[in-house]
Amino acid sequence: VFSFILLALSCVRINYTLHIPRGDPLNGGRDFYDPVIPELIFTTLVTMSWSGLMLFVFFDDALKLRFLRLYGDELIGLAILWIFWIGGAGAASSLWGDLSFCQQFEACRILSALEAFAWLGWLILTAMIVLSIVVILRSRNIGGKGLAEPLPTRVGGDDAVGGRKTNVAVAV
Repeated sequence: VFSFILLALSCVRINYTLHIPRGDPLNGGRDFYDPVIPELIFTTLVTMSWSGLMLFVFFDDALKLRFLRLYGDELIGLAILWIFWIGGAGAASSLWGDLSFCQQFEACRILSALEAFAWLGWLILTAMIVLSIVVILRSRNIGGKGLAEPLPTRVGGDDAVGGRKTNVAVAV
């Protein structure tokens, strides 16, 4: 959800900066390019694609991907996304900083919302990584395979390692 909201806000921002209305005091009324916006758009599109792929892996038993079958694979994907999100949120905060002085302008409120959703997305992703690590450690502690533990499936398909049936959830 945060990815979609951030994507929409990024599209609004890029449209505004590339089509500044006449008489707008921003940048002397000249169009310009915000370099952090394409990075945020890329990050949100990759995150939404990853989320869709993970849902598809979970719900479609016929899908047999060799590269995305284990908790370790999921953790690698989440770590890559985490790097994208921290880069985007950090760049946005660095570029725009404290925007409390200009909240009377819609463009400034959009920037504030962009920063907020970039950091919220990063925070949610961080929580997902922590939960994934907890599940991996818990699996290891109860005799499981840890990073090599197969991801759960909806109705129990063959797992990637041993050919045994797996069930839906690992309770945290």
